Amino acid sequence: MSIAQRLNEIKNNLPSSVQVVAVSKFHKVSAIEEAYEVGHRIFGESRVQELIPKYNELPKDIQWHFIGHLQSNKVKFIVPFVDMIESVDSLKLLEEINREAKKFDRYIKILLQIHIAQEEHKYGFHFEEVEDLIKLGKLKSLSHIKLVGLMGMASFTDKEDQIRNEFRKLASFYRHLKASYFSEDDSFRELSIGMSDDYPIAIEEGSTLVRIGSKIFGSRE
Repeated sequence: MSIAQRLNEIKNNLPSSVQVVAVSKFHKVSAIEEAYEVGHRIFGESRVQELIPKYNELPKDIQWHFIGHLQSNKVKFIVPFVDMIESVDSLKLLEEINREAKKFDRYIKILLQIHIAQEEHKYGFHFEEVEDLIKLGKLKSLSHIKLVGLMGMASFTDKEDQIRNEFRKLASFYRHLKASYFSEDDSFRELSIGMSDDYPIAIEEGSTLVRIGSKIFGSRE
């Protein structure tokens, strides 16, 4: 099947509450254009040096999501145009995004990345760190970011029960934050869990954004 066919097949089988972030990292502009031509607009990239030339070449109504580990010194390069940064994993990064967004008078949507996997090398806040950020008012002081939800990556494993449990814990924490701190904030509504191999489980556990690459674009080029 073509990229367009694979993308449409996935989207046609999703609940209306779930959006696809088409993960286009390591794929050519022509592949993104094929998805764009059938109406898709949300694309995910994980490397600044790859995202910038794609942004410059492709239509400007694309909603770019940055989904990889973001170094603070590279924030300034994507803040002028990025729609959402899903992988915010430290207070230092939050503060840098806010500082750069002020310069461009932009308000950047962000997701806090939560560490839910067993692999220690993966990035992310722990649950208690996020709650402390909120309780201590540190997020409120950042005037040019908008926290719209949480993101997480499950362990790299074939054990579906483990993946489901990790997603379920994050979904439960998301609901706790929503009820306790954001019940009046309609913009706090995104839970980005699930990738090509595990997104059906993620949807069952409450995902609103699924990050799908290989199932749309095929193997990396």
